[in-house]
Amino acid sequence: MEKKRVLLLSEGFGAGHTQAAYALSSSLRKLSPNVQTKVLELGSFLNPRVAPLIITAYKKTVINQPKLIGYVYRHQYKKSLNRLTTLALHKLFYTHTRSIVRQLRPNVIVCTHPIPSAVISRLKRLGVQVPLCTVITDYDAHGTWISPEVDLYLVSTDEVKSKLMLRGVSLDKIRVTGIPIHPNFWEHPGREEIRGKFNLKNMPTVLVMGGGWGMLSDEVVNQLLTRWHEDVQIIFCLGRNDKSRISMEQNPLYQKDNIHIIGYTNEVDKLMEVSDLLITKPGGMTCSEGLAKGIPMLFHNPIPGQEEENVQYFTARGLGEPITSLDVVVKWMNKLLHNYPDIVRKRKRHMAQIAKYHPMQSAQSIIDLLDLRPYSADQARL
Repeated sequence: MEKKRVLLLSEGFGAGHTQAAYALSSSLRKLSPNVQTKVLELGSFLNPRVAPLIITAYKKTVINQPKLIGYVYRHQYKKSLNRLTTLALHKLFYTHTRSIVRQLRPNVIVCTHPIPSAVISRLKRLGVQVPLCTVITDYDAHGTWISPEVDLYLVSTDEVKSKLMLRGVSLDKIRVTGIPIHPNFWEHPGREEIRGKFNLKNMPTVLVMGGGWGMLSDEVVNQLLTRWHEDVQIIFCLGRNDKSRISMEQNPLYQKDNIHIIGYTNEVDKLMEVSDLLITKPGGMTCSEGLAKGIPMLFHNPIPGQEEENVQYFTARGLGEPITSLDVVVKWMNKLLHNYPDIVRKRKRHMAQIAKYHPMQSAQSIIDLLDLRPYSADQARL
């Protein structure tokens, strides 16, 4: 039997979109040995010199002018990428996308970022006959995700489904699956083995994350946490931000017992497993991973726009709390000290009940789409 081919397209504007693509890839291959997957950050693949410059400029804008990011997000909130914009994107960056589709001959294309979704939508308008599945990787539905050429949307919540329907998306095109995260986050390996691997102790543990870019810019909070180093274990996970990692490693403030500084790792699931509180930027992927692991979350420095929406969603359901002042941090550190482990256990049970989506729901929806839309001779003539 010829394997079904799934092409997963993302972009490098934040690590979460690509993480979702790889999570889906892993889940699809677990569900079916007859599925072959390929993950691409489309812009970086097509323009390996230009794309990193654009992503770096975006990152600097996020750090230095977050209000501008919020303004653009709100200004474009109800607007899809129009045909002129998608044409410009195609001419400038994505001219060879059609060739990639022709070469790889996917049975379905899955997009975890709105730009490749818009690019593939344009190709579909021009006659490319490949089913398109778009995975919305936040707890909101920005207009740039929406296109009439999308055959299936996978969304995080019923609220996002309702927002899509208000924008004219038909119900039969929407599946509420939760945001796809790697299957490892749904597993619960032995804590002692993990502690041994990372040289951690069996004591109250706080994991501090700044997303894949390691944007731990809140030095006031970071320094405040070190006050509890004798009684609480603190793990700072810096992602790919080597500059911040080296700076913290050389700072005597962080050279104390029970303070651990870690760079990029693909074992965040294990660090979450042994942690009792997660302090993080509220990216959709990280929040979903924390939800699956049942960790109470504190949110710092949300990017205006989608991350603010993520904070609102989790806070309204008692699954997290924004750091509106240092008193919030002090309150939670005292909880860990004086009510550990009872409060943490109760919280984890509560969050595990709310994390109702099966880890394979997103992948199963794509397999269902494959079965409904088998590869045809028409696709060979892209």
